[in-house]
Amino acid sequence: MMNERISSIMTTDVVTVHPEDSLEVVKQLLFDKHFHHLPVVDANGKLEGIITSWDLIKSNKRFEEYGSYSVRDLMTTKVATLGPNELVGAAAMVFLRHLFHGMPIVNDTGHLVGMITTHDILKYEFMKEYPNDVFVKETHWVES
Repeated sequence: MMNERISSIMTTDVVTVHPEDSLEVVKQLLFDKHFHHLPVVDANGKLEGIITSWDLIKSNKRFEEYGSYSVRDLMTTKVATLGPNELVGAAAMVFLRHLFHGMPIVNDTGHLVGMITTHDILKYEFMKEYPNDVFVKETHWVES
């Protein structure tokens, strides 16, 4: 069952970018941190959009050009969001219906309070089924 609140599994320490940041900043975060999507917030933390690795790919811009463009130039401003008190099942439904993999979680005033991904839901369901699985709890990835 997916009746837990999103707040119980969402990431709260979210890496964000601002509309004025360059695409170079986005590229570095996406590649260095292995992220696929970054919420775009204003100076007060209010969600303004999202930018994804797919946005960079479909732009057909060369890496050398990224410093000349801002996040505002490529970000998506029509963003699906949910609140932290919504159920995990609601997030799963949005992901399945719209075929994307990350969603910002906002409070009543539109300020970013978290992020949920399909990976979060997969891990949540796996840990419910196999709560004592040491491999998942203790797996650490090493960069080569």
